[in-house]
Amino acid sequence: MAKLDISKRAKFPINKQGLFIKDCAKRLGASNNQIAKLLNVSARTITDWKREKFLITFQAAKILGKKSGIKLPGNLKSKDKFWYTTKGAYNGGLAMYRKYGCVGIDPEYRKKKWFEWWKQRGKFKNHPILNNPLPINQPIKSEELAEFVGIILGDGGITKNQVTITLHHVDDEKYGKFIIKLIKKLFSVNPSIYHKPKYSVNNIVISRIKLVKLLTEKLGLKIGNKIRQQIDIPRWIKANKNYQIACIRGLMDTDGCLVIHKYKVNRKQYCYKKLDFCSASKPLIKSIMKMLKVFDFSPRLSHNGRNVWIDGQEEVKRYFQLIGSNNPKHKKRLLR
Repeated sequence: MAKLDISKRAKFPINKQGLFIKDCAKRLGASNNQIAKLLNVSARTITDWKREKFLITFQAAKILGKKSGIKLPGNLKSKDKFWYTTKGAYNGGLAMYRKYGCVGIDPEYRKKKWFEWWKQRGKFKNHPILNNPLPINQPIKSEELAEFVGIILGDGGITKNQVTITLHHVDDEKYGKFIIKLIKKLFSVNPSIYHKPKYSVNNIVISRIKLVKLLTEKLGLKIGNKIRQQIDIPRWIKANKNYQIACIRGLMDTDGCLVIHKYKVNRKQYCYKKLDFCSASKPLIKSIMKMLKVFDFSPRLSHNGRNVWIDGQEEVKRYFQLIGSNNPKHKKRLLR
């Protein structure tokens, strides 16, 4: 069959286009695929026409009407192929004129007029997104919330509109699933996942202004660069031993690692494990040292003051018994 002429579109009254196509298909006893073959279009196009996502072509409407014996509505209007772009451009231009006046085509002048509008009126208007942020569940303080705070202090970042957790896309794949499940449980939000192959990472992103406000205004976290601001563990966590354990777990599962040292003495091979937590924030390092000592660990501080180590087979074993880990890669290395 020859290709359809798509230069003209048929504009049915609201909800009538889909009904017309369904009636024609029923009269013909034809499926979506059969109608698509008849009109020389894809089955997806037929579905979109039924849903009235797009206007059916005038020629396709005529063919269906003729084949099925169903007359086209008398009030059917003809539209050009891209009729909506003309309408959109007109409405957009009119809206721009009402906002900024006559701005011409000079990009710098247009930018200047936009800033003038924003300072005088725009920022005070009721914005559907900025002034009506999407809701989240507001959880009470708990061990799970303390662990999430530890995760953010470790591999997380907060901007004005988003919370992002960055993990290695292979080593931390299973741990990422744990974090996503934790986010859903705590805040009733489905985070977005963005893979960045160039950096071998997955970003778990929560775009919720209300979550940012909860974390910064009520839970003691900060927006922006964590090192520049020399972040620390919030006071409400330090005041509760169970919260301390959960927060340490979140920190070690993200910014910590289990190191396996192997060496030989008199041809005999030995190996021992140690935990290594690393951060360039001095207050955070100091707090980790202090909290570990509360639980009778004997942490060591590196010469540069950026690493906290838990040495010794028994110390490491007791760490996993008391603090634990939700990161499978740490558990796997422990069993080696």
